[in-house]
Amino acid sequence: MEVPNPHPLDLSVDGITVNVHSIPEGVAAIVSAAQHGDNFSVCTLNLDHVDQLQHNPAFLGAYRRARFVTADGFPIVVLSRLLGGRTDRTTGADLVEPLCREAGKNKLPIFLFGSNETTLAAASQRLRERYDGLEIAGTLAPGPGFDPNSDEADRAIDTIRSSGAKLCFVALGAPKQEVFAARCLDSLNGTGLLCIGAALDFIAGTQVRAPEFSQKYGLEWAWRMLQNPRRLAPRYARCVATVPQLVAQSLPQIFKARMRKAA
Repeated sequence: MEVPNPHPLDLSVDGITVNVHSIPEGVAAIVSAAQHGDNFSVCTLNLDHVDQLQHNPAFLGAYRRARFVTADGFPIVVLSRLLGGRTDRTTGADLVEPLCREAGKNKLPIFLFGSNETTLAAASQRLRERYDGLEIAGTLAPGPGFDPNSDEADRAIDTIRSSGAKLCFVALGAPKQEVFAARCLDSLNGTGLLCIGAALDFIAGTQVRAPEFSQKYGLEWAWRMLQNPRRLAPRYARCVATVPQLVAQSLPQIFKARMRKAA
């Protein structure tokens, strides 16, 4: 299965095409690719990632290898909608449980990689309880300071491959999870890798996700910053600084799309 061809209504950022526009669309496309036996990766684009794409060649390369890219950050959603299409915010955390439900129905074994042993054990138990037929082929928590280009990463790839998993949820945080997922593409035998950040912690209850209203109105970042301002305030300041350049880069796309629609 080939990477989807860019559509005129797909936003492009630094050569990265946002080609998944809703949770149902993403779940359907990912399940189809997994059933087809493909290796593929899924990334979720937000402002922090846009900033990192400009400074981290390995991260940029990993994103360019992703088959599916969703609009995670609210500004990405807004710019995508200005192209004239309907794009909903879709985070890694939004995809995990719907995919587990479909994996159970379609006999697609999953693997959980990242976070820590406590979180993996609790998340595994809860997912099995919630979704009939779900097979968790394995779990693995890497050691502290995990390097996606290390011998430890090579061993992790071997473990994932040996498990027979068709979907692997990678919970390492950016940019490690995206770089690791890209490395896996050349070594696995029919496994899709989803970069999901803290999603397993939310499921396990070891972290609390922002209230639903803040997710709906694009304020999840503010809620998170209030929980940990010292760590996150500098990151979000960098994110805000990327907005003018992102808008300037997107305006020609928006103009072309509007002209095409008016013609």
